[in-house]
Amino acid sequence: MTAPINILVVDDIPQNLIAIEALLARPGLALLKAASGAEALELLLVHEVALALVDVQMPDMDGFELAELMRGSERTRGIPLIFLTAASRETNYRFRGYEAGAVDFMFKPIDAQALISKVNVFVELYLQRKQLSQQLEELQRALHMNEMFMAVLGHDLRTPLSVVMNGAMLLPMMTDHPKVAVTAQRIGGSAKRMAQMVDQLLDLARIRSGDMQVKKAPRDVAELCRAIADEFAPPDKPSRVAVEAHGDPAAPVDAGIVAQVISNLVGNALQHGEPDHAVLVNVDGTAPERLHVTISNRGVIPAARLAGIFEPYQHRDGARKAGQGLGLGLYTASTFVHAHGGDIDIASDAALGTTVVTVTLPRAAARAAA
Repeated sequence: MTAPINILVVDDIPQNLIAIEALLARPGLALLKAASGAEALELLLVHEVALALVDVQMPDMDGFELAELMRGSERTRGIPLIFLTAASRETNYRFRGYEAGAVDFMFKPIDAQALISKVNVFVELYLQRKQLSQQLEELQRALHMNEMFMAVLGHDLRTPLSVVMNGAMLLPMMTDHPKVAVTAQRIGGSAKRMAQMVDQLLDLARIRSGDMQVKKAPRDVAELCRAIADEFAPPDKPSRVAVEAHGDPAAPVDAGIVAQVISNLVGNALQHGEPDHAVLVNVDGTAPERLHVTISNRGVIPAARLAGIFEPYQHRDGARKAGQGLGLGLYTASTFVHAHGGDIDIASDAALGTTVVTVTLPRAAARAAA
C-alpha cells in the first residue's frame, strides 16, 4: 500500500480544523492538524507535506511568521502554502502574504468547492514531482550501472587484446609466407584500433564517475609532443607530424593526460586531414602566464558541426560507420584540458582549407612552485 499524502492545516480554532478535515477527507489523503505555529513546525520535522493551509491570525506566531520560518528551512522551503484568513482584503495585506511565500489567498467563509479544487491541483503536482524524482533516481542508477559496465568491460578486454596484438607480432616470425605478413599486419592494426576504443571507454567511465585525478608537475610540453609525433611515424616512411617550439615550453601538467590529449588531436588531424599534407604541432611558450599548443592540418570541418564538436559520440559525417572510432576523442580531450584549468578551441577556415586546434594551459602553478 502506498503512503497517504499529507496536508497540513494550521488554525487556532478547533471548529475550523474539524470543518476542513470533513471537507477534504478522502482515501489517500491524511490531514495533519496543528493549533499553533509551534505545533505545525513540530509536525513538519516528522512528516513530508504536499500542501500547507495556514490561518493568518493566530496568537504567539501568526501565519506570516510561520511561513517565513518554513521558507528558511531547506526541508520545508518547497511546500506550497495557502493562507486562509477572515481579515481585510487590502492589497498590502495580500502583498505581505505573497512576500512570505504564499501561493494563494482564500478568505473566510471559505468556498468549499474552490478549496477542494485547489487542494486537488497541488496534490496532483506533488504526485508528479514524486514520480519525476523516482524516475530521476532510476535513471541515475541505470547510468551508474552503465558506467560500471563500461569500466569493467574495458578493463577485461585489455587482456585478450594484448594476446591478439602479441600474436600478430609473432606470426611473421614463424613463416616467410607473404600473405601471413599481410594478415598479421591487418590483425595488429585492427587490434590497435580496438585498444584505442577500449581506452576511450575507460576514459569516459572515469570522467562520468568523477574518479579522474590530475597530478600536475612541471614538464616540457614540447618534449611530450615530439614523443607523440614519433609514435605516429611509420617505420619506412617520413613522418607526417612536424613539431615546432618557441619560448619556454614548460608548464605544470599531468604528463600522461596531456600526452593523451595531444595524441587524440594529432590522430584526428592525421585521420581527417588531407593525406598529402603534414600535421604541424606548434608549442608557443612566449606568453609568461600560459602555454599555447596548436595542431594544424589541411582539411575543413563544416560550420554546422563546430558548435557541438566537443560533445561525445560525434562523427565527421554525423553517423558512425563500421571501422570508425567511438567519437569520444575530442570530448575526452576537452574534459582533460578543462581539468587542468585550461581551454581548447577549434577553428576551420574554408577559404584556406585548414583546421586549427588550440590548447591553452595555464602556468601559474609552475611559477608558484618556483
